[in-house]
Amino acid sequence: MHEEGLNDALIKDCEQIMLSEFQDYHRQLKLRYEEHFNLLGAYQKEFEESNVEDGTAIQGSRLHLMRNGFSSSGHGKFSEYSITESSDDVEKHEIDELSDEGETSFYDATEFLSDSVNTSPLTLSNTGHAGENHKAEDNSCNPEMMCTETEWNGHHLFPLTERRDKLPEPREKEKGVSLWSIIKDSVGKDLTRVCLPVYFNEPLSSLQKCFEELEYSYLLDQAYHYGKMGNNLMRILKVAAFAVSGYASSDGRHCKPFNPLLGETYEADFPEKGIRFFSEKVSHHPMLIACHCEGKGWKFWGDSNLKSKFWGQSIQLEPVGVLTLEFDDGEIFQWSKVTTTIHNLILGKLYCNHHGTMNIRGNREYSCSLKFKEQSFLDRSPRQVQGFVEDSLGNKVATLIGKWNDSMYYTTNADDSSKNLSLLWRKNKPSANPTRYNLSSFAITLNELSSSLQEKLPPTDSRLRPDQRHLENGEYEKANTEKLRLETRQRMSRKLQENGWEPRWFRKDTEDGTYRYIGGYWEAREQRKWDGCPNIFGDFSVDVNTTPSQHQT
Repeated sequence: MHEEGLNDALIKDCEQIMLSEFQDYHRQLKLRYEEHFNLLGAYQKEFEESNVEDGTAIQGSRLHLMRNGFSSSGHGKFSEYSITESSDDVEKHEIDELSDEGETSFYDATEFLSDSVNTSPLTLSNTGHAGENHKAEDNSCNPEMMCTETEWNGHHLFPLTERRDKLPEPREKEKGVSLWSIIKDSVGKDLTRVCLPVYFNEPLSSLQKCFEELEYSYLLDQAYHYGKMGNNLMRILKVAAFAVSGYASSDGRHCKPFNPLLGETYEADFPEKGIRFFSEKVSHHPMLIACHCEGKGWKFWGDSNLKSKFWGQSIQLEPVGVLTLEFDDGEIFQWSKVTTTIHNLILGKLYCNHHGTMNIRGNREYSCSLKFKEQSFLDRSPRQVQGFVEDSLGNKVATLIGKWNDSMYYTTNADDSSKNLSLLWRKNKPSANPTRYNLSSFAITLNELSSSLQEKLPPTDSRLRPDQRHLENGEYEKANTEKLRLETRQRMSRKLQENGWEPRWFRKDTEDGTYRYIGGYWEAREQRKWDGCPNIFGDFSVDVNTTPSQHQT
């Protein structure tokens, strides 16, 4: 500005304007990071030491910026820094092959889901681009949108937490079992009533599997910020991507989770994801699991009753229950899960497929419908999901396409070209330490039990379940023995429930019949007071005719 001949007064005015803008941005950052500031400070040394390996020097620079503030003299030094790669850069690396083989044609979801007028096909070739006009998610038209996407894609807002990246080495060699002898005695029965050897289990409970579906919770963080900026269309698109992402971990998972005991619980405190989760088995007959999760600006809860039938060559699982997502600004979305079928139990390669229609109902401007395509015998491109977003007047404003085991894309009706697809979500890379259960890197962390954590847990937590722990350690004989003992005990649960047993941390909502978290768990955890939490994994010695209060002491 000096070189252009501008006077000092004008230069100083411009500098003050810039300072004012940066100070305002600084205040917003400080509010956003307030809850995590102390943890960031505690981990600053680790960030600096691991700078080369994981790029967390960005965290240190943010912390330095917050501590030192901005110069009030008008001559402070401002360092340029990037929170993550830009969305365009990230997605140029991420957009790759969407189809399994050859060329897959995705047709507009309005054609797929209704009898409306046909539109141009959206073609994803094996080059990883949607036709020749494919683009990465372009937020250049909206700087606020780009800022949010940039901030939350890299998961750098929360402190680093060290977690394990592999399971313990097995201590025994596994023994085979006779599948046919089990199948012939189980055809037509409810699978939850069939006693299977531990060989068919993975070292996770159904309570932990509920939390596994929040692996991509950052999508809800993004949805919260989009809505906060007034972009409600992007909010529901991110919510839809989250609803699909929960199925990604099921691909290639051939073992069933442990069926929880009545009163069994599971907690997950993940500060690195900005969430904490809690679940409990609230009913034995019907079998119901309730869960509650709190994130940054949102809450997620629901209960599920899984009806299953075992037909010899396949298992069909019908989920019953409603999932609810509520943002701090009052916007609510609700949906139910689709049907899951596991095929080729006797002959052929075992695989699962999710099929049906998922309707995501919003209480404000938008709702969404997603069709999980049922796989046919000769289907060259399985696992497809297609759908659309509607406004309150019933107008279709966006189309979604993708695969539940890979990625989801969208295009808006306002886009100049119907062939322009933008990435919403992509599945994480597989674990570098594969297990026979085909667990993801995230799933490997869910049953981890350190001595410091064990001191904080109630006696009902899934991590303390002995048969599950023995299976994880590769102690198969002990696991089978313990599983048989606990299933014998579990047979008394129906009588306990009929006698008036009630869940400890959830109560049924009188309005919609959903079990809702009543609070108190995290406070009890802090005080190490587990009144009313029985040792459900111990020896069963309680008379089933005693009162409910006696069962909880």
